[in-house]
Amino acid sequence: QVQLVESGGGLVQAGGSLRLSCAASGNILSFNVMGWYRQAPGKQRDLVASITSRGLTIYTDSVKGRFTISRDNAKNTMYLQMNSLKPEDTAVYYCNVLPRLNGYWGQGTQVTVSS
Repeated sequence: QVQLVESGGGLVQAGGSLRLSCAASGNILSFNVMGWYRQAPGKQRDLVASITSRGLTIYTDSVKGRFTISRDNAKNTMYLQMNSLKPEDTAVYYCNVLPRLNGYWGQGTQVTVSS
């Protein structure tokens, strides 16, 4: 079973940038669609952005124009470039496939945006 490991989170001021990485232990080409999810305290885990194996992307409205999802199939890694961060982006960010599979959740990476 493929394991997904998120990294790259941290504390940043509003307006700053972070780049998240999702490293897979196996071949991510086996996953047609992958995505980044986030969960803020007391809220459900929501999909933020998704990308197909051919590079087609979809974003939730709140991050359009600020976040960019990408994947490097050769490196079995997916990325999320986050610019113009806002305090409401504060959450634990996870990667998974679509539709999400419970067995693929990792530890996530914490993103905290201060105002």
